[in-house]
Order: sequence, then C-alpha cells, then structure tokens
Amino acid sequence: MKRVHVFKFTLILSLLGLNACSDFLDESPQGNLTQEFFPSNENEATLATNACYNTLRNWYYHSGGYPILDIMSDDSYKGSNPTDQASNLNPFNDFTFTPSQDGLDRWWNALYEGVKRTNVVIEKVPDVTMDETKKAGLIAQARFLRALLYFDLVRAWGGVPLVLDTNPPLTLGKATEEEVYAVIVADLQYAIEHLPEQSALSPVEYGRATKGAANALMARVYLYRSDFVNAERYALEVIQSNEYQLDPSFSHTFSLEGQFNSESIFEIGALGNDGTNNGGNQYANTQGVRGTPNRGWGFNRPSLDLMDHFEVGDPRKEATIIFLGEVLDGVPIIGDGSTPDVTYADPPANTIVSEIECYNQKVWIPGISTAEQWGHNRRLIRYADVLLMAAEALNENDKPGDALMYLNEVRKRARGGNNSVLPDIATTDKAALRDIILDERRSELALESHRFYDLVRTGKAAQVLGPLGFQTDKHEHLPIPQTEIDISQGAITQNKGW
Repeated sequence: MKRVHVFKFTLILSLLGLNACSDFLDESPQGNLTQEFFPSNENEATLATNACYNTLRNWYYHSGGYPILDIMSDDSYKGSNPTDQASNLNPFNDFTFTPSQDGLDRWWNALYEGVKRTNVVIEKVPDVTMDETKKAGLIAQARFLRALLYFDLVRAWGGVPLVLDTNPPLTLGKATEEEVYAVIVADLQYAIEHLPEQSALSPVEYGRATKGAANALMARVYLYRSDFVNAERYALEVIQSNEYQLDPSFSHTFSLEGQFNSESIFEIGALGNDGTNNGGNQYANTQGVRGTPNRGWGFNRPSLDLMDHFEVGDPRKEATIIFLGEVLDGVPIIGDGSTPDVTYADPPANTIVSEIECYNQKVWIPGISTAEQWGHNRRLIRYADVLLMAAEALNENDKPGDALMYLNEVRKRARGGNNSVLPDIATTDKAALRDIILDERRSELALESHRFYDLVRTGKAAQVLGPLGFQTDKHEHLPIPQTEIDISQGAITQNKGW
C-alpha cells in the first residue's frame, strides 16, 4: 500500500486549533470566557482535539528540545561545536545531570500541557451535542494522545502525578508506575475500540491517530512492562491488519517523499517553514548539519560505537549517518569550522579517536536554507519497530520460528536486494536470539530515541552504559525537576537515588 504525500493535515488543523483559542479569548466579556464554556459545539470540539496534536510540534515536547535520550545512550554524543550548550548537554553524556538540569522542567511542562489539552476533550466533549460516532472518534484521538504523553512521562520519570481532569488539586503527589500504566492501557483500549483503520483516512487526515497506532503503542507499552503475551497480541494485531508494509527502501522511509508512507504508523506532520507558529517543527533543525551547508545546530552526533555496531555492508549505516565529504542531493557536506573534524581522547598524543564530526541523516531534508529542515516529520511509530517488537515478544513466548520470520523481514528490507550482506538469522536459541533482536533494534532504530530505554528495560544499561557514568538504581529514571518539587510544596517527592 503506497500512501501519497499530499498534505500535512496535522499542522494545518493544529494551527486552526490555536487560532480558535485566540479567537474565543478575544471575545468580550473576558471574565465569562473560561474553559468551562469551551468546547460547546461540534466545531469547537474538533478544534480542541486539533489543539492536542499541536503539542507534538512544541520544541520542548522532544525531550526538552534536545535529543537527550540518544545522547544518554551509546548511540551518540552531544554534538554541535565543543562549547555550544556544553553545560546543559554534556551532563547527559556522562550522567552528571541534576534535578535542576536545564531542559528537564521544559520537557515535563510540555508533556503536562499536552495532558491538559487532552483532558479538555476527554472531559468536555461528551456533553457536546453532535454525531455520536464522530464524538467518540474525537475522544479516542485525545485518549490516544494522553496515553502517548503519559508513556513519555512514566518512562522518563517513573511514577508521576496523574492529572485526569481539568480541575486537579493544587498539590498532587506522584502516582505509582502501575497506576500510570493502568491509565495508559485504559486510554489505549478506548482508542482501539473507536479509532478508524489507517485505510479509512483520506490523505488530508494523514497524521491523525488510528487503530493501528493505538495497537502499536499498546504493544510497546506491554513490551516495557515485560508482558510478552500481550506485547505479542497487540503487535500481531497491527501486522495481521494488513494496513502497513515496509517501505522497500530504508533511506526513502526518512525522506521528504517518504512522509506518511506505507511504513508510517504514527508521525508528526510539519511544514517547511521557520517557526512553530508557521507550521514548522524544530526537531530536525536542532540536529541538522552545522556549518556548510547550514541546516541546523548539529546536535546528536552519531558515536563511533554506533558506527562500529553496524554489520559489514549494512546499508543502514550510510543511510543513518552523514559523514564529512559526502554529497547529499547535490550538496557537499563540509561541516562546521568551529568543530574539530576529529576529537581525541588522549591529547596531546592524539592517538585515540573519541569522536568525529558527523550528523544524523534520518533528519536530513533537501533545500537551500534551515527553513526546509523545519518540515521534517518525526516518525514516532514505524512498522519496522512493530515487526521487531513482535519478534522479541514471540521469542520470549518460546515461538522462535515466528520470531525469526519478522526479524528477517526487517533484515531483508535493510539489505536492499544485496544478498551478500545481512544474511537471514537462523538460530532458535532463546538467549542468543534475544541479543540478536536487541542488536537489530539498534541498527534499525538508531537515533530515534529508542536505544536508552531498550537498554534499561532489558537490564543491559549498567553493562553498556556503566562506563559512561550510568548508575544502577538511579539513572533508570530522570530526576523530577526541582522546580516541580518546590511548586508542589513537597507533595511530589524526588526519585530514588536523586
């Protein structure tokens, strides 16, 4: 199934949602125009739902603006030039960040701003007079997005305050992780029941939540909970729906032309305009090539460890990493004059290379300025990820034959017709296959903010990240931002180890 990239609806509708908020706030008298009276009709219910999607283009939604989850893993370093954001981002390289670390509060606030918007829809839209099927669909979209937001919160911080209505207590303590996950599962169950399949959407609706997206997120949730029976169940729901298939070309998957393709299960739409208010998303601009050509700030530099991880001849290495001297879309990659081409770990001898100047190719957008970079659609859920989740769950459920089928489907696409590389995996040994699937996830999903969490949930973080500074019983979760603890007057307690 090929989806034609026609129109990035999410951005347009989200902007309409913002305009709607501005319009009703400009009405008189101001004192009467509160959340209590919005939304009051079908049009406002739709706009309120659209505004929920707008949260995902907020720069701070993306882990506070910077790709700290990749930087905390073995996939990447801070990037940019040596001094740019050094005090803010280097602590994530070596796990020396603190509860007052710059950016953590912005990420936390962006996620809860999104929760607030979804709660408006979930609480208020049921009372709006409108078609009941459409009403359920709007609520289902909001509940999917709330589940997505709380999944980000619980993975990053563990137990967090559960805000489930539009008028929460002024001081609200942390719920347990189990309580947060229970809300996520309930929201996704409702979403699965009421959302349409991808094939039911028109091109202008691409980017809205679907049944497939809800099933895929549910599979991911259960995988993180080590509930492999349910992870298998929901991953297979996506696979057996026949709604999705791998893009024949791995590199095309991340291209401008590859937006909303057959592999896309959920992605954030964006327009190639500088500025969030103009429809842009700064996620890719933050990581774009720095210097010549000037496509961004150059953060999230792929690590030597990641480069060495790819199997010999794996085309995904070149499709994931931009090296100096490459020519992309006719543009030579020269890089940044203030950034060393090579950084050494043992100056002045300079015999041990610690990193080289390179960039994340998955966010590359062709163009002549930084503005086009704002038009990158961040892919949050891809079909390849679902296949690998299914493979992992099936292996844990003692079904290695089925696990190999989905694992090798991903490898077949990756080899791009070159049968001399990435041979099919044949082992059925459970422990060996578990490690192979984790390695395959790294190759396939590199620089997509999965690696750190994959290491934590599989119990390998101490082994892999310990040399970088990771401490067991501390760094599995981020510290609660100190500002939130202060504002709550102690109702919110700090995480273990902090």
